[in-house]
Amino acid sequence: MDQENVTPKSMFRLDGKTAIITGGGSGIGAAIVRLFHQVGARVIIVDRDIESGKNIAEELYPQDPSSYFYAADVSQPEEVQRLSESILNEHREIHVLVNNAGIGHVGTILETEASDLDRLYEVNVRGVFNMTKAFIPGMLKRKSGCIIQLASIGGVVGIIDRLAYCTSKFAVVGMTKCMALDHAKDGVRINCICPGRVETPFVSARLQEYPDPEKAYREMSSSQAMGRMGKPEEIAAAALYLASDAASYITGHAHITDGGWSAGHIVS
Repeated sequence: MDQENVTPKSMFRLDGKTAIITGGGSGIGAAIVRLFHQVGARVIIVDRDIESGKNIAEELYPQDPSSYFYAADVSQPEEVQRLSESILNEHREIHVLVNNAGIGHVGTILETEASDLDRLYEVNVRGVFNMTKAFIPGMLKRKSGCIIQLASIGGVVGIIDRLAYCTSKFAVVGMTKCMALDHAKDGVRINCICPGRVETPFVSARLQEYPDPEKAYREMSSSQAMGRMGKPEEIAAAALYLASDAASYITGHAHITDGGWSAGHIVS
């Protein structure tokens, strides 16, 4: 990091950088998109949900939304190949990649089919693999770049009824650490964020499965160590830190942002 003219405020700016956020159309991804845009980054939104992705792009780039939203399923290598060609043709250099896209699954081993595990691996693990493999070559050539995966506290500790989900997220944490070591001397930092329970569309959908969603929400919130769930914006702040010059000496790190969950508080 160049120490000249560095101030606490400037360390958290992303001016002149282009960042890709997968799953950027909603939830944590959308919060990261908005925050990165606020601190000066050119943000490229990737999402398989065309409507939500377009809405964010039109919100932030009303004059040219099509240049900042790309529809793709990151679990499909051929789609990621086309995606990378299109993005690099228009934006040339990618400085930050946030692999946020992911899916969840509830169930013990008795309630989980092999197809469930395969699908979580396709999106949560191979999606990270596909996107990183497509965009890290440019970073290595430039000897500069930052890659952030959205893992989970379920990639650090086990969670009841989350066999397939935790298995996939443990893989993301392990892959992050291996990639970080492989490229620690190449100018590319690679880290992951491990959120606890956050108020996202996935959690909201699960709450609707309960007979009394409002009661379930209160119980879910009160069971957390801090007495509440996290906000997407709080996870976005962690992503900004890892993407910024403030984290220039951090790589291979699983950044836990869980409101105290992993300190020993048991959550059902």
